[in-house]
Amino acid sequence: MLYGVIKALLSGALVGLVSETARRNAALGALFASLPLVSVLGMIWLWRDTRDVNRLADHAQATFWYVIPSLPMFLLIPALLRRGVGFWPALLAGCALTVVLYGVTVAVAARVGVRL
Repeated sequence: MLYGVIKALLSGALVGLVSETARRNAALGALFASLPLVSVLGMIWLWRDTRDVNRLADHAQATFWYVIPSLPMFLLIPALLRRGVGFWPALLAGCALTVVLYGVTVAVAARVGVRL
């Protein structure tokens, strides 16, 4: 139980750090947000919990393939915001696009032999 609380607090602290940094300096906050901190923490927690090399390798590889379809969201949201679309609809549209592209990625990956 304590281990889970520590993981949650540390992971939440990183999100808070990114948010506070972005409030003061958008570019620096974006740099921190672009770092794969969540992925690295996830790998650390997974390694500590399992010591399973294959599971960690599968996780890292799948993370790579899932990052690619998430990138267009970071182009769509600012484009919509700059055209006067509200924050919540722009965020929803960006998330919806990402979900659709995740589905496309999984389908294409399966066809070329990549297991996600």
